[in-house]
Amino acid sequence: MIRYFYLAALLFTVSCTTTTGTTETADKDKIPLTLKAVSYSALPDWQMDQHEQALIAFQKSCGRILKKDAAQDFGPDGIGGTFGDWQPLCRAAKTLPSVEAKAFFEQNFTPYEASFAGRETEGLFTGYYEASLNGSRTKHGAFQYPLRVKPADLVMVDLGEFRDELKGQRIAGRVIDGRLKPYEDRAQIISGVLDNKNLAFVWVDDPVDAFFLHIQGSGRVMLDDGTSMRVGYAGQNGHPYYAIGRELIRRGHLEKEEVSLQSIRAWLEANPDQAMEVMNTNKSYVFLHELKEEGPLGGENVSLTPERSLAIDRSKIPYGVPVWLAAEPPVVGEDKLRRLMVAQDTGGAIRGAVRGDVFWGHGDRATYLAGQMKSKGRYWLLLPTNKK
Repeated sequence: MIRYFYLAALLFTVSCTTTTGTTETADKDKIPLTLKAVSYSALPDWQMDQHEQALIAFQKSCGRILKKDAAQDFGPDGIGGTFGDWQPLCRAAKTLPSVEAKAFFEQNFTPYEASFAGRETEGLFTGYYEASLNGSRTKHGAFQYPLRVKPADLVMVDLGEFRDELKGQRIAGRVIDGRLKPYEDRAQIISGVLDNKNLAFVWVDDPVDAFFLHIQGSGRVMLDDGTSMRVGYAGQNGHPYYAIGRELIRRGHLEKEEVSLQSIRAWLEANPDQAMEVMNTNKSYVFLHELKEEGPLGGENVSLTPERSLAIDRSKIPYGVPVWLAAEPPVVGEDKLRRLMVAQDTGGAIRGAVRGDVFWGHGDRATYLAGQMKSKGRYWLLLPTNKK
């Protein structure tokens, strides 16, 4: 089963009304990706990057790529050729000295400018992070809010396995009398409807922290015995995601321009009598499990690399592709983003030919940048020069 961070920072934006250029984001979801080969001189500040950091992320993707059938198409409509085109490059990358990273990419990959059907190259880039929580393996004291594992009767369906035009779309539910029926929504689960299934594996001290963990899909829980655990996405109840930032705007509590992770959290904490009801307007509920890996896992099922892993629309871009990102600063005072990243994750809010979510990692800085980031930007896919 593919694990993926269900949604990223678009919790904090109003995606149906956000625009870039002259076309609404919602309309752009359906516009095809167009690629145009360019030279490395067309990539802003290519020479200035620390390419060895991207090589580390790429090597992680290579572990998956090398296990694939060489004849299988690499990505939608084979935009990256076949896995056989990538496997010799991955074998070379496994033992490549870090000082040769830049030359490796230049000698083996051709950059392709991504656009909406050849008409527009600019899109929206947001950020996400690995959340931090306080918890206990037992329910007591302040630790009253459970994180739950995936129920045995939850059936998750990747529709792309049945229809090519449905790639990237998923549903989930429970089979009753041979038919897939909707699963309980967030409000029902929070109220305890599944408690007889004994799904709780850790208890945290803050329901708002738990809610944001569901959105981010991964986190670290500092336990009351002095140890910690890393948790990650295990499944989702199949109900559509709804941005509570949008709900707070609709109710007149926030203005569109001020919506961010920080402003939403501040409102929820200042209004505890209304917070749970507002959070439950998002009927989606994410189930989690304890992770043993070195880092949070992305949709590619490899550990993510802070500031080098990018979540993309998988219906348009395959996992494992190096991506040169040129975007506005995540916040005022930070540098522009000019770096080589690797497509290793996805999310329900990441839709469109030019759309991405930067994984910032763990800690206060990562949380701040991810919560604020709503940057316009462009990217270029690096595809094997000798792909068929």
